[in-house]
Amino acid sequence: MRARLFSTMILTGLLAAGASAAADERRFEPRHENRTTIAVFGDWPYNTNLLNNANLLIDSVNGDPEVSLVMHVGDIHSGSMACTSASVLPPIAASNPGWNQQIFAQFQKFKSPVVYTPGDNEWTDCHKTKEFASGKPLDELAAVRSLFFARPGWTLGLNDMEVYSQAKYFSPSFPADAQYVENVIWMDARTVFVTVNLPGSDNDGLAWSGFENASAREAEAAARTAADIRWLQAAFNLAEREHAAAVVIGLQADMFDPAALAAGGDGLDRYTGFVRELATQSVRFHRPVLLINGDSHLYGSDHPLADPSSATGKIHNAAAAPNLTRITVQGSTNAPAEWLRLTIDPRSQGVFSWKNVPYCIDPLTSCK
Repeated sequence: MRARLFSTMILTGLLAAGASAAADERRFEPRHENRTTIAVFGDWPYNTNLLNNANLLIDSVNGDPEVSLVMHVGDIHSGSMACTSASVLPPIAASNPGWNQQIFAQFQKFKSPVVYTPGDNEWTDCHKTKEFASGKPLDELAAVRSLFFARPGWTLGLNDMEVYSQAKYFSPSFPADAQYVENVIWMDARTVFVTVNLPGSDNDGLAWSGFENASAREAEAAARTAADIRWLQAAFNLAEREHAAAVVIGLQADMFDPAALAAGGDGLDRYTGFVRELATQSVRFHRPVLLINGDSHLYGSDHPLADPSSATGKIHNAAAAPNLTRITVQGSTNAPAEWLRLTIDPRSQGVFSWKNVPYCIDPLTSCK
């Protein structure tokens, strides 16, 4: 009875945001009532050396008995590596057609469910010269979806978990949102978790070099961002209905990166609509909200929208949202190599606590 009640409530929460009534009801029940710990990282593995030593990270995460879920916030190879060009046969000389499959195999070695959201390096940036112009963005995104999201509504990992996917729960007014199979929602420890496909490179706002199709690129970015915003709204609507203690958002882009605003930077203007909606929803929710991103590689935490007059507050001119905390996870090529151990405990003040856990890149070096 409790499982059915929960599933009905969660479905009702999604329908409140316009989710498809045609989607099948599932009996999703939180695995933990009051406390859960997840492992978060991104921008991994960035090169062949890291891939060859993937077991160091995997063993470190798997060795923590409290970790119940793994979240990867995008970029499964560096911005100077070729893409897979999986949809181009025969593959072009510069491509690396087996890379994604190797990463998929590593994800399947984690004991806990693995939630992955795409980054710019594996699709948005595949047109770039530094990625050897090895693929077309939309083809590469299709390849990522066909491999990592072949089972809509299920995570990766040895012990997979059923989640709500936008592929199944979409607004009947926006049927094209069904293509965003990578956007998922789940609930655990009285917390709503949501991921959205929001990549770096100014949210696919940079011209596709070599084969620019401005209308296709603009249409892609506009449609995906609008779907992301609707999915974000669904998550907060669910949190309100469930009287959740907190909301966690996972995505790839650093939407407050000062380097992107410097001369020659990618810019941040294509994130403004999403950030403003995030601020609005956070203020309405009142309770703690945590945004986790990768992209800029250096670990840090802040409250980017606490003060509209601050450097980060001025970027998007969003409403003040002091209850929004942000964590940028450490990139895999930066020392020390580490993953983020995030604990959610609604009974504690602030709900969220975290620490970085080091692991070794060099097998001959001990982690301390």
